[in-house]
Amino acid sequence: MISVDRFKYLAYSLQDVTEEPHFEKTSFKINKKIFATLNIKDKQATIKLNAIDQSVFCANPNYLSPVPNKWGKQGWTIIHLHDIPEEMCWDALQKSYDLVAKRK
Repeated sequence: MISVDRFKYLAYSLQDVTEEPHFEKTSFKINKKIFATLNIKDKQATIKLNAIDQSVFCANPNYLSPVPNKWGKQGWTIIHLHDIPEEMCWDALQKSYDLVAKRK
C-alpha cells in the first residue's frame, strides 16, 4: 500500500519534477509534460506508459489497469495506491517519467 504522501515523495524524488493542479487532481510534470496525476479522493494515480510496459504492469489488475477509454489505449494507466507494493509503484512511476522526459 502506498499513501498519498508517499506517492508524492516518490514523484518528487525524480529529477526536476514540478507539481501543478490538473482539474480536480494534482499533476506531476517533467519538461512541462505530465507524467503522472494524483487523485487524492480516490487514492489513485495515473501514469503514462508505452504499450509493452502497460501490458506487463497491468498483468495484475489489482495493482494497475489501463484507463477505460481512448486514454488507456494511449498508455494512460491507473495505479491503485491502496493495493500496489511500493517497489512496483516506484518502478512504474520511473518508467512513466523516463518515457515523458525523453519526448521532445
